[in-house]
Amino acid sequence: MNILLVEDEKELAFALVEALGKHNLIVDVAFTGKAGLLEAESQNYDLIILDIMLPEMSGLEVLETLRKNGISTPVLMLTAKSTVSDKVLGLNLGADDYLAKPFSFQELLARIKVLLRRPQQMVSTILEYQGLNLNQDTCILSYGEESVLLPAKEFHLMTLFLKNQDTLLSKDDILNKIWGFDSEVGYNTVEVYISFLRKKLTALNCPVTIKSYRNIGYKLDL
Repeated sequence: MNILLVEDEKELAFALVEALGKHNLIVDVAFTGKAGLLEAESQNYDLIILDIMLPEMSGLEVLETLRKNGISTPVLMLTAKSTVSDKVLGLNLGADDYLAKPFSFQELLARIKVLLRRPQQMVSTILEYQGLNLNQDTCILSYGEESVLLPAKEFHLMTLFLKNQDTLLSKDDILNKIWGFDSEVGYNTVEVYISFLRKKLTALNCPVTIKSYRNIGYKLDL
């Protein structure tokens, strides 16, 4: 599952990325309202965690814009404001849940799980590229009649490539989104995991590969 976290408190954001990652949740982070809106409109997320007090554009403004633009992704509001009027305003604008700071991680995780379990209209759990399919519920990668079960990190990495089919992903992009901003993992680890995925694609007799663009990054290609 892919989550967008829009939170300007960087220490909190990094801590949540690491903690949620341990529960097999991939978290992208935006530190301003405008950046969060751009990410939410350009990517397909399963959940958005949105702080209300943000620079450039408030969380409520982001939420209102998303709903006006027809984006129905579940939104969990995070805020230091806990008055009834604030909650009512957020819910009336289309928020799905509301959690006041400070909060326990266990409560946040429980609310996330509830929102992710809610049925969403026409949401496919299959990511596809040129006949290559990744089932996000089972972590099974398949091509034609061949299939393979991906370990957690390889699943997250393949999900990242399939959700960014037209984007060149640098090693820094991959490190930040798969291992976290403050991870001590280096570029060699990225290369190793890409090698793992390439071998699995070959084993599936799949023409799709992960192409390297020297000094730029990686991208799915034929």
